[in-house]
Amino acid sequence: MTAEIDLYLKDLHRLFEKLSSSLDGLSEAELNYKPPAPESNSIFVIATHMMGNARAWILGICCGAPIERDRPAEFRASGGDAKPLIDGARKLFSEIETSLRALDPASLDDLREARQKLWGAGTAEPVTGREAITHVVMHWADHMGQIGLTKDLARARATS
Repeated sequence: MTAEIDLYLKDLHRLFEKLSSSLDGLSEAELNYKPPAPESNSIFVIATHMMGNARAWILGICCGAPIERDRPAEFRASGGDAKPLIDGARKLFSEIETSLRALDPASLDDLREARQKLWGAGTAEPVTGREAITHVVMHWADHMGQIGLTKDLARARATS
């Protein structure tokens, strides 16, 4: 195990725990509230998309697992309870931790061919393992801000 992979796991664990704590206790209305702005998404959609992104980029692209992704379905997701999302996030982090700990740290600089279905928006191009992991950390940090704002808007709407 390298200090670098330990650092990635520490950051990812913090983000997964932050997601779980942000979802905990939300009502169905709060989970599915979509702000009245173009291209905005509900917390349920954002969380589902974040997990699809992490599964694809870390397990699929970085670690080479045979992952399938239906990105458009991530943006149609809805549900009435946060528990399946929280349980799914914890399970996914466990899978990521196991996979990264098994990864040869020397391979982090090797280019991986990213399949378009795993890549998401834009045109897929080769990335290193390190780039795949840091993509997820940055992507999640951005979306955690969206979840926080959407949560505030959903709660403000409920009290007005």
